[in-house]
Formats: sequence, C-alpha cells, structure tokens
Amino acid sequence: MTTINLKKISLFCLLSMLSVVLFLSTQVHASNELIKIRERGSIRVGTLYGQTSYYLGPSGPVGFEYELANAFAKFLGVKLEVVPSYHISELFPMLENGQVDILAGGFTITPERRNKFRFSPSYTLVSQKLVFKQGNKRPRKVSDLKGVLVVTSGSSHAETLNLMAKNNPDLTWAESAERDADELLQAVLDGEIDYTITDSNTLAINRRYYPDLSIGFTVANEMPNSWLLKKSDDDSLYALTIEFFGNWHKSGKLLALEDKYFGHVRKFNYVDTRLFIKAAKEVLPKYKALFQKYADDVDWRLLAAQSYQESLWDPKARSHTGVRGIMMLTLPTAKQMGIKSRLNAEQSIKGGAKYLNNLIKRIPDRIKQPDRLWFAIAAYNIGWGHIEDARIITQRHGGDPDKWIDVKKRLPLLRQKKYYKKTKYGYARGNEPVTYVSNIRRYYDTLVWLDEQHKDQQKKNELKSDLAEKSDE
Repeated sequence: MTTINLKKISLFCLLSMLSVVLFLSTQVHASNELIKIRERGSIRVGTLYGQTSYYLGPSGPVGFEYELANAFAKFLGVKLEVVPSYHISELFPMLENGQVDILAGGFTITPERRNKFRFSPSYTLVSQKLVFKQGNKRPRKVSDLKGVLVVTSGSSHAETLNLMAKNNPDLTWAESAERDADELLQAVLDGEIDYTITDSNTLAINRRYYPDLSIGFTVANEMPNSWLLKKSDDDSLYALTIEFFGNWHKSGKLLALEDKYFGHVRKFNYVDTRLFIKAAKEVLPKYKALFQKYADDVDWRLLAAQSYQESLWDPKARSHTGVRGIMMLTLPTAKQMGIKSRLNAEQSIKGGAKYLNNLIKRIPDRIKQPDRLWFAIAAYNIGWGHIEDARIITQRHGGDPDKWIDVKKRLPLLRQKKYYKKTKYGYARGNEPVTYVSNIRRYYDTLVWLDEQHKDQQKKNELKSDLAEKSDE
C-alpha cells in the first residue's frame, strides 16, 4: 500500500500555483510593449534623414529603411509613425526613454551598441570606407593619413577608429555632432576636410552624383546592419521582428527591396559618371522638351536615361547591327511605330517612347512596378521573346518569373547551349540587358537628383528676387 505524503502534495500544489501565477504575469508583461503599440494604433520608428534611410521625395516619403519599417507596421496591423533625426546621437536617447519603439537607420552591430541595446535579425551587410577627393594623393593604409579626418560622433565609424587607435597611436581624428555622413562627404568634396569614413551603401548612392568621391581603403570589412530595440525582459516586439525578417528573407521581398535601392549602384565607373553628368547639363537641354512631350506614361527622365544608354544623346548614332538614331531603333520597329526617319531626333524619340510604352502594356498585369518597367526596358534591348525564355528558365530553377531580381540572374544563361537549346527563341546575349537596365536605372537616379537640384536652385533664386523687391520698396 502506497503512503501519501500530504506535506509533499501541499508543497507541490503551492509550487504549481506559483508557477501558474508567474507564467500569467510573465505573459502579461511580455505583451505590454506590443499591447501599447496596438492600443496606440501606430509603431514609432526613429530613423535618420538620408538617401539610404528616409527622405521626402516628390511623391512622399521614400527610402530603404522607410519601406522596410512601413512593411513591418503593416505586419503588426498598425500605422507607421516616423520620428526622423538629422543626427545619430539624438536617436539613442529616444529609444532609451521610450519616445520611439525601434531605431531603423542602417545601424551596424558593434560591441558598444550590443551592451546598450537589443538587435533585430540583420538584414544587410555594409563595409566602412575611407573616403578622399579624387585628384588628391590616395591613402592606402592608416599610416598614409596626412590630413584632417572627421566622422560623425556616436557613429559606428567613431567606434571603429577607437579600436584602430589601440594599434595606431598616431591616428588622430575629430568627431562632429553637427554633420551627418552626407554632409561630411560634401565637406571632402569642398576641400574643408581631407577624409571621412562612410558606409559602402551610402558611398555607392552618393557617387552617382559626386564621382570625385574616391575610396582610399576599407576601414572595416562587411558587418551586419540591424534595427535597435530597447533592452528589456519584454520579448513581445522583439519576437515579431524575428518572424517578420524570417518571412521577408524567405519570400525574397528583402532581396527585392535591396535591389530596388542598391542593386544598380554597386558598380561604379568614374569616367562614365562624369561624362554623363556633363552631358546632362550640356546636351540634354536640347532634347528635354521632346522627351517630356512623348514620354506618355513613362517618366521623361527615364526615357532620357534610356536614350543616353542607347546613343549618348547622339541623333546620328548607328551601330553595326543596323539600329540608328537617338533611340537606336531597328528599321522594322521604326516602321511599326510609324517613323519615317530614324535620324530625326523628334521622330526617333516619339518612336522609342511609343515602343517602350507598348512593351509595358504587353507585360502581364500581375507583374507590378517597378519590375514591370525593368522587364519592358530589358525587352527593348533584347526582345520580349528572350525575356519570356529567361522567365521560364527562372521558374524551372525555383525563382519567381515575375521578379526582375530573379530573372536577371538567369538571363545570362541564354548564352549557354544547354539552356538556350530548350527555349523557344534560342541563343541571346543575356548578360547585355542586365547591364542595360542597371545603367539606365543609375542614369535615371542621377537625372532625378539633378532635376531636384535645379528646382531647389530656382526656388532660392525666386526667394532672393522676392527679398530684393521688398528691400527696394
């Protein structure tokens, strides 16, 4: 017969009750942060003003971090409340004081930050580059630095320099609380300082407009970027960042977003960029009105960028394959578009614009922008039939045939017999439309920037004029 120990049973019951109470209190506590966000109806995300994070474009807020944060807000079922700052040091106290729920600004995971904050899963990798102005003597290592080096205070670059100083006692630098990364790059161009350090993605974006920004050497190899969260025992929000990034990695959405902002700027050609900016200022004005007139549903600046890729804005251009004119039309395409003279700039632009718009309309409706546009531009270069072949290959390989980022990886396979012999349209130089689209995207971004700079200058001139008139009165 078994003897029942009432004391043990009582103790077991008491411990069980305490476990239940602790579990329930933990669950309530663990949900506090998320409950507050959902009761508020918005998630407050701190970020930095800048081309890689968040800025106001002609149609509203844009930026890699902005789009990512907006997607996370939708994932949570709340609105996105952006809390932007011009300086990184202003954001950290906001997170610690609960003024924001997350910091999303391309923050590198560093030992110092790891001690203070919690990190979401990483979503991209960046390296740190020592930047100097083209034409000055290139520093290839730390001991070559013979001038003023300035970085943003509170940045990962400052932390890197502090680590480097342990092995380089002669290394000196200044930290600025007033200037962000973009402003320090401008200071290098203006000759105010000799060097700065910036992230590889920030530099890639800026070199589209400022080709004289040159790389001395890599200060730190690729490191992961993550969102920052407040350190606490509350896992509710943190757990959902893991789920969100897991879904975005698996679905390919993260790769597609990265390609949208950075895919076309990874390669840099100093001479080509300088020549394009010069041509945009000196040659483009002759044809700008024509691009605007015939662009139809396409941004005229994109049409102009495509024309530069085709002919360098030369209305008399021709190639050995028989394409001619400022939009480099084939004779059959010109006839199909009703164009009599391919060497007439207006007719060529009209025909090229009509052909591009027709290609866009041919693409299945399920393919959304910007992929729809990239497919159409690639088809302008190589023909829609070859694009369809590449899409079929993409599907066979497990990729998404409706995503440019997946199809552009397979387009070069059209040069290989084992792939093109199984396609409808056969062999094609599939690597060419990949470069073609990438170049046009880069030229387009530069034209948008130059156009915005021109508009800003006009506003400043108008303001000066108004002030001068008032002073005369």
